[in-house]
Amino acid sequence: MSAKIRVRWPDGAICGICFREAAHTYGVCAGCGDDRLLPGRDEHAKPICRDCAGITTNMTCDRCGVEAERFRNGQCARCVIEADLTELLKPTTPPDLRIKRLIQVFVESTRPESIYTWMRGEKAHELLRKIGDRELDLTPEAFNALPRGHSVEHLREILIHNRLMVAPADRHLAIFEGWVDARLRELQPDPDVASIIEQYARWHHLNRLRERVGVANMDIACRNARQQITEAGKFLIWVEQARERTVATFHQEDIDAYLDGAVTTRFQIKHFIGWFARGRGGSRKLYVPPRKAITLPTLTQAQRIQAIRNAVEFEQVALSTRVAALIHLLWATPLTRIVRLTADQLELRPDGMFIRLGVNVSEIPEPLAPMFWRQLEDRDGMTTNTGTDWLFPGYRAGRHLSVPTLQQRLNTLGIDPQRTRNTTLKQLTALIDVASLSDLLGYSPKTLAQHAERSGSHMARYVDAKQHAHRP
Repeated sequence: MSAKIRVRWPDGAICGICFREAAHTYGVCAGCGDDRLLPGRDEHAKPICRDCAGITTNMTCDRCGVEAERFRNGQCARCVIEADLTELLKPTTPPDLRIKRLIQVFVESTRPESIYTWMRGEKAHELLRKIGDRELDLTPEAFNALPRGHSVEHLREILIHNRLMVAPADRHLAIFEGWVDARLRELQPDPDVASIIEQYARWHHLNRLRERVGVANMDIACRNARQQITEAGKFLIWVEQARERTVATFHQEDIDAYLDGAVTTRFQIKHFIGWFARGRGGSRKLYVPPRKAITLPTLTQAQRIQAIRNAVEFEQVALSTRVAALIHLLWATPLTRIVRLTADQLELRPDGMFIRLGVNVSEIPEPLAPMFWRQLEDRDGMTTNTGTDWLFPGYRAGRHLSVPTLQQRLNTLGIDPQRTRNTTLKQLTALIDVASLSDLLGYSPKTLAQHAERSGSHMARYVDAKQHAHRP
């Protein structure tokens, strides 16, 4: 099925997709040298302006006079969303400087067309209407009272990132607290389960997490807590339904039956069972048996090399995905750390480009350095997420890319993070001593010592690995 032709220019018929790309191409014209919109192409396929290309299509906004696609009624997308938001948010009735600033944030976004699509959605439009009618204050308390949803969190992050709303002490903890409330509401039909899970979630996990703010990686800590709470609830419901026992009466054989041949996630109940057995299980002796070891999943070195080649050559895949893949493939950096990399961890020196993953820097191979440099320069590509320090900004303002999103994107390159990590560490520990590798990669010596043993390192290196692994 051929694309629908939108317009005909001197260089041929232009479909809607190509027209949109042309209407968003700016720079210095290869013909006249002017810095302006470059919708045309010369005989060498270099971008040129309308005048040099002989394009007569009107591509000037009737309202602001800027060269751009005429989005609606002869106006560009920025002017359209500014008019629509002004009508919806009513920044002058009564006057509110924060609302005026919010409108500017949307208007100045890198992709105003995406803002237009978002604000026309039912939930987003209703939020904006409530702000305009002054039914919704721009305060954490007002947003906490709203039902959780994508539109609410997206708008909250925009307000916080642009200092239009006070940020919580820790964003991940605030999200976790809301998640606990929602989870307990889901368990209300089963009051016995809900009661013990509330104690586990609030008295144990929440207290511990609050003590770790500013010390631990709260994103990972909150994710782990959510999984442990979720799996504990699933186990207790299974005990009631499959074993016809309760929180007060289940025994060790129930735990053994639940874990027999189970998937890995079920073993997450270990933390809950340990907590429950300390004074809440009565005289019952409860524990989670060790999970049986499985074969360590790995790739062949040829498969790893092919994955690196794909990351370099698949130009149809987003640059950010390819750069993140190379960091994972070359240095076995976990996805949880990749998403949290900041721009200042890339260093350009006279002798090359380097990345700091541990105490010492690692040199980026010279042929790959241009890709890393382009990522550093072009990382402000998201709609409202500009001006951040993250090397891989996420969709929401002020946030880095999420781990699930990165993992999903790496799938487009055929990368299995667990296999890739194991293979890369196996290769590296066979070549570099644990102490040096620990300083380069930021891994603990203990972890690297385990991979060194699997890699078949010669005895002297393996002994050195063990010594470093046991240092305090």
